[in-house]
Amino acid sequence: MHVHQIPVGNLGTNCYIIENGSEALIIDPGAQENVIMHHISEKQLKPLAILLTHAHFDHIGALEPIRKKYQIPVYLHEKEHEWLTDPMLNGSQLFGMAEPIQGEKADGPLDEGNKTFGSFTFEVTHTPGHSPGSMSFIFENEGFVIAGDTLFQGSIGRTDLPGGDHAGLLESIQKKILYLPDETVVYPGHGPKTTVGQERMSNPFL
Repeated sequence: MHVHQIPVGNLGTNCYIIENGSEALIIDPGAQENVIMHHISEKQLKPLAILLTHAHFDHIGALEPIRKKYQIPVYLHEKEHEWLTDPMLNGSQLFGMAEPIQGEKADGPLDEGNKTFGSFTFEVTHTPGHSPGSMSFIFENEGFVIAGDTLFQGSIGRTDLPGGDHAGLLESIQKKILYLPDETVVYPGHGPKTTVGQERMSNPFL
């Protein structure tokens, strides 16, 4: 299994393409759909689904063109389903984007627990704080977690946006991520990857 980290958009949002053989999962297609599609085409991958760690505008900017291109379902926590269709909720209108994001509804919710998509099996865990429906995807056997905007290298997600909860975010990190082995790789929503051990030892917010 390979994790491809593709920074996209003005905010450098990390889109992840997780590859297992010829199959792929797309996580957080934030912008620049052509870049994402080119990578999929170059690797000759078959996308199975789009998973969203959360539905802020910088994580969903390329969602609709990619969904339509590959005709695949979109999943995220039910608390943020309306965000895909409401520019105020997803922040694209709040931050004055030239073209507010107003897409289609999700195809299904993401509940906590073990999930299987084709050859992929992983754990979905609810990690609210940055947003009410923030999710993290734990690939324990492969030794990594996709953490969205929950935990960064040397930092944590912002909580000053609507629905943010600083105490809730810290609780999510402590209970849902820091219990993992030190060597677990953390792939964040922005910036470089890190490890659970590194953040437990040196992250000033923890």
